[in-house]
Amino acid sequence: MRRLSHAPKVGVRQLASSSRFRTAGCLITEGIHMRTSRTLRRVAIVASAGLLASGGLVAGTLPAYAGHGPGYGHGQGKGPGHGHGHGHGHGHGKGKTLPEAVKVNKVIDHLEAFQAIADANGGNRQSGTPGYEAAAEYVESKLRKAGYDPVRQPFTYDQFVEGSTTFEQVSPTALPYVVGTEFDVVEYSGAGDIAAPIEAVDVNLEGDRASTSGCEAEDFEGFTAGSIALVQRGTCDFRVKVENAAAAGAVAAVIFNQGNGEDRSGLLLATLATPQVSIPTVGTTYALGETLALASAQEEVTVRVAVEATTRTVETFNVIADTRKGNPDKTVVVGGHLDGVAEGPGINDNASGSAAILETAIQLANSKGTPQNRVRFAFWGGEEDGLIGSTHYVEQLTEAEIQQHSANLNFDMVGSPNFVRFVYDGDGDAFGTAGPDGSAEIEALFTEWFASQGLASAPTEFSGRSDYKAFIDAGIPAGGLFSGAEGIKTEEEAAVFGGTAGEAYDACYHSECDTIENVNVEALDQFSDAIAHATASYADVKKHPGKGKGWGHGKGHGKGKAHPHPWHHSFGKHDGR
Repeated sequence: MRRLSHAPKVGVRQLASSSRFRTAGCLITEGIHMRTSRTLRRVAIVASAGLLASGGLVAGTLPAYAGHGPGYGHGQGKGPGHGHGHGHGHGHGKGKTLPEAVKVNKVIDHLEAFQAIADANGGNRQSGTPGYEAAAEYVESKLRKAGYDPVRQPFTYDQFVEGSTTFEQVSPTALPYVVGTEFDVVEYSGAGDIAAPIEAVDVNLEGDRASTSGCEAEDFEGFTAGSIALVQRGTCDFRVKVENAAAAGAVAAVIFNQGNGEDRSGLLLATLATPQVSIPTVGTTYALGETLALASAQEEVTVRVAVEATTRTVETFNVIADTRKGNPDKTVVVGGHLDGVAEGPGINDNASGSAAILETAIQLANSKGTPQNRVRFAFWGGEEDGLIGSTHYVEQLTEAEIQQHSANLNFDMVGSPNFVRFVYDGDGDAFGTAGPDGSAEIEALFTEWFASQGLASAPTEFSGRSDYKAFIDAGIPAGGLFSGAEGIKTEEEAAVFGGTAGEAYDACYHSECDTIENVNVEALDQFSDAIAHATASYADVKKHPGKGKGWGHGKGHGKGKAHPHPWHHSFGKHDGR
């Protein structure tokens, strides 16, 4: 999962006034999560080539969410209704459902392979490195063994490369600041070593701290050219703030966190997106920004911002594999990013999502069931550099192909040690920003699946931090799951989901310690089940006649409940493995 490039809505509501956590009967809300560690990310595609061997990219209208909960299937008694009975109803038979077939120990096997690959390749699987190539080869080999024909979709982009960074107060008192704690470079910062007076721009340090600081050129009226601009997070993209500052004559920029909530008080780590801006830029905590704003209002405060940074051209690729059967006019893309950050092996972020998707693909092929809708499994490259692979994929589609896509299911971080079962807020009822039509049904599919298993879930915002972004920007319905990154678990969340309040969902996010020991197996198991359930639901799998293996037609009188959507399939009560 990448850094933020903008200021999305957040807000942790009070338990008494909200019911955002979804359980079998209880709710609360959560805010979105910011990045907390340096990485070489956020990039631009400068060239691309290569058509998928499988041909055009296709799909169709989004179906409603699939059946869920206990019961054997749809329909009652004998006849063609879906049921565990005679006729043509689709029931369990003696075979397994896809969630039952996707075993967590197999997912862990893939994680161990990704860990070994990172260990053998400089400690990471970053795009454009031997570690990424080896990870892709592993995925391709497993897909081929399962009967898929994986293909590579190549692309080229500029990758941000950070050197040393310094931020310090020069006068009236010399005071160094701590990188990684009080400040950090903003990705795609310009390079330079600047010492100059700092000047606050339209900041708001009171009340709810609503901020539009730096979002308009007018905010810089009276700004002294040759100064360093101090701007506050809020409302617009960080790049807009920095470009407005540069246009007003700022020689560097300091962006401090907004301070309007627990999730907007700590260290601000962000990206400006490519290309590099013209002035050095760092992000800070709210506390440091507030201190500088108040001090500079009383007397001249001189600070130094020094950033060493450049970009390099990276050639990499996505790995894509289609089911052999299924309507190509109703393709659902099931994806997650395969790359990791430079700082570590990236096992939770996002080997966990890749492993769960890979095992789902394998078991779907092994089931011998026939998807009525084509499933395209996608392992994206360049996500940590700015969602590059998924953006490239969508940008290559014609308008007709975009209209054919049914949905994108995105899985980025599904094994956080201090996890919450976050589901993307497709209907917008929690954060006010809905996905394209059909996204609400995807959200409902996940929340109702978790509820059917007796598990709580909570909404998380479509903040644009993961690979679904290009899909929703193109109007393609999207949704997915997320177990939490650097955000801090609240007391309310700990009461509902367990774990430790006041600590990060994943304290090893984007760091060297994101190893296989960092993964919560309970979370991985539960999320893998949900991924398998959603994949089978949108694939609309039909079963072949069989005796116990695969997903054959059940024998005996139907026991399932009738359902208004005849294409739905219920997967029954999970066995709790």
